[in-house]
Amino acid sequence: MARIGVEESLTDVQQQLQADGHEVITLRQEEDANGCDCCIISGQDQNVMGMQNTAIQGSVISAQGHSANDISQEVQQKLQQQQ
Repeated sequence: MARIGVEESLTDVQQQLQADGHEVITLRQEEDANGCDCCIISGQDQNVMGMQNTAIQGSVISAQGHSANDISQEVQQKLQQQQ
């Protein structure tokens, strides 16, 4: 399965993705995203400074307003598109 980076505060999303069989990496620093196929962020501090630094080539999904199940489904869709 895929290597997914998940922001530290999103434990329900981490657990759901692990249950789906993905390797889950906790994102604590920007460098943690290296090598991830997809990253999940809380969206609370998204682009605060108006800067956009790309740390990964994969998709970045905002979890704001979505359930862990919604995020899991979106990850599956993004991974299928990358293939």
